[in-house]
Amino acid sequence: MPEQIIHTHELPNGLTVVIEPMSDVQSAAFCFLIPGGSAFDPASHGGTAAVLTDWIIRGAGDLDSRDLSNALDNLGVQRNESTGLNHLAFTAATLGANVPAALSLYADIIRRPQLPDEEFEGAIAGIEQSLRAIEDEPQRKLMIELRRRCYDAPWGLPTEGTLEEIARITANSVRAHYDRCLRPNGAILGIAGRVEIPEMLDLIGDKFGDWAMKPDSSMVTGPRGERIGHINHDSTQTHIGIGYDAIEYAHPDYYKAWAAVGVLSGGMSARLFTEVRERRGLCYSVNASLNSLKHEGRVLCYAGTTVERAQETLDVTLRELQRLGDGIESHELERCKARAKSSLIMQQESTPSRATSIARDWHFLKRVQTLDDIRRDIDELTVAGVLDYVHQHPARDFTVLTIGPNALKVP
Repeated sequence: MPEQIIHTHELPNGLTVVIEPMSDVQSAAFCFLIPGGSAFDPASHGGTAAVLTDWIIRGAGDLDSRDLSNALDNLGVQRNESTGLNHLAFTAATLGANVPAALSLYADIIRRPQLPDEEFEGAIAGIEQSLRAIEDEPQRKLMIELRRRCYDAPWGLPTEGTLEEIARITANSVRAHYDRCLRPNGAILGIAGRVEIPEMLDLIGDKFGDWAMKPDSSMVTGPRGERIGHINHDSTQTHIGIGYDAIEYAHPDYYKAWAAVGVLSGGMSARLFTEVRERRGLCYSVNASLNSLKHEGRVLCYAGTTVERAQETLDVTLRELQRLGDGIESHELERCKARAKSSLIMQQESTPSRATSIARDWHFLKRVQTLDDIRRDIDELTVAGVLDYVHQHPARDFTVLTIGPNALKVP
C-alpha cells in the first residue's frame, strides 16, 4: 500500500486545508466544514442553518440555480450538503482532473451565493416536508427527541428546528445568519484523492486567500429536556430510546468505548441482537451507537417492539447494557476488530470517505489520524482494557424516552 502523506496548511485568514494525495485512485473529493451550523441558530429560529444549507446552493456567482446545477453535473460531481451542529458541510467527488473547476464553483457557492428571493420558498418547503415526515416515522422522531434530552441546548436541538420555528424564519434572517456566521477562520477543507499538493494550495490561495475573517459567533445555551419521558402515540408498537454517558471522540480511550458499544451492537452476533431479539423474541429491531460531540459523548440505544412486550423489552435491554461490566469474551472483541478493519479497507478505497474523515479529524482532534494509526489503535485493544473502560464509565443514570400508547416503568 502506498505511504499515506497528509499535508496541512493554514491560510492567514484561518482556513485550514488538509490534503491526502491518493495515487492509486482516479477520483478525488473534498469536504468543506464552514462555521455556521445549527448550534448558532438564533433563539426560537431553529432550522435557520438548515434553510441556508439548501438555499445557498440555488445560484452562486454569475450562475443561477439551474446553470449552477448543470455546471456541477457537467463535471461529474457527486455532491452532498448537510447541516451539522457546528458547521455547514459541503462534500463533492469527481475525477481528480475536475477538482480545480469544482473547487472554483464551490468558492462561489460559499463566498458569493445569490440567495435569490424566488428560491427561498423552495428551500423552506424542503425543510417543512422533512419535518412533517418525522411525524410519520416514530423511530426517527424518538431519536431526535432523545438527543434533546441527552444534551444541553443547543447541542441536543434538532438541526432542522421545528415547524413552529420554521414559520418564523424569513429570507432576511437567513441572510443575516450567513453574514454573521460563515467565515474562513474555523473553516476546514479536507481533500483526498488524485491531486497534487502544490496545485491545490495555489488554487485555494487564489480562491479563498482574500476571504475576510469574522468574529466568532455566539450561541444561545439552555438546559436539556427531562431525563425520563413518554410521547403518546396511538399504535400497536412501542419505540424505546435509551441514552447514557460516554466519552468524546478526542478522548484517549475512544476506541475502547467504541469496542464496548460494538460488543453490544456490532452486527447480528452482538449481544443486544442475540439476547433481546433472537433468544427472547422481544423486539423486531434493537441497536446502540456511540454518539460524540466535540466535548462530550453518549451511547444512544433504540428498540422497537409491540405494546404487549414493551415493558419486558425495556427491562431486558437495560440489564444487557449493565451486564457488559460483568465480562467480555475474547471472540466478541475479535469480531469488533474484524469489522473495524473491513471498514478501514473500504474507507481506504473511497475518496469522499477520506476527505470527510480528515476534515472531521481536524475539527475534533486538531490532527489527522492515518489509517495505520487507527489500525494500530484497534489492534492494541484488549478485553482487560475495554472492561476497564466499562467499569470507569458504567451504563447508569439512563435517559429513557418512549413513544407509544402506554408509558413504561423505568427502574
